[in-house]
Amino acid sequence: MYTNFAEVYDELMAGVDYDAWAGFYRDIMTRWGIPGGRVAECACGTGGLTIPLHRLGYAVTGVDISQEMLWIAAQKARQAGISAMFVRQDMRKLKLHRPVDAVLATCDGVNYLTGERDLSEFLRSAYNTLNPGGGLFFDVSTPRKLEKTLGNRTLCEDTPHVTYMWQNRWQARSRCVDMHLCIFVREDDGRYRRMDEEQRQRAWSMDELAQALRLAGFTDTAFYGNSRMAPPKAEEERWHVAARKPFGQEETIG
Repeated sequence: MYTNFAEVYDELMAGVDYDAWAGFYRDIMTRWGIPGGRVAECACGTGGLTIPLHRLGYAVTGVDISQEMLWIAAQKARQAGISAMFVRQDMRKLKLHRPVDAVLATCDGVNYLTGERDLSEFLRSAYNTLNPGGGLFFDVSTPRKLEKTLGNRTLCEDTPHVTYMWQNRWQARSRCVDMHLCIFVREDDGRYRRMDEEQRQRAWSMDELAQALRLAGFTDTAFYGNSRMAPPKAEEERWHVAARKPFGQEETIG
């Protein structure tokens, strides 16, 4: 996943206000007693959130499974004058040289964990990566969004450089949405190069996430609405989730 897609990812995500998103995570982490420190950002992609988090005073290690995404992230960090570290790892097997104060997984990273074992492995590895008292913070697209907003729909966009068709299929039994993106990139000579991208996201319920966090050893779990420090509304399309590794705990339970 994301092999060729990496080169057009930033253009397709141009409408995302990463500075505001980073500011919201700073507010959450500050509320949870982490106003600064070391952070592991899982599924960091091209570093859209990594760079503004660094500017807010966090020492962020960006983690992603895509070498192509990480290469672009490293180039952007150098251009911004930021000495960020990027590590190629599967977030389900997160393991850094030093423990961190917070683990983040933003922009649907947890939705891409489509099985209960995948989710459990990520939460346990995040737990073991955290200092005692540290926090796990992530966001997910809600079941409502994946089924009603994205499911069984075709989305299209045409820009001067990139044109794409995004076809989705909601799978009720697995509670997953299968996504096929057909992307055409305009070359300098006016011809278009085609690339195809297949993705799958899982709709996790609050109860499923809360139970998985509890089994991994986390406590004080909280759910927030989309960019709001308040409980989610029924029509919410994104949840932000926070949980704490208890003080005095070194290893994962279970």
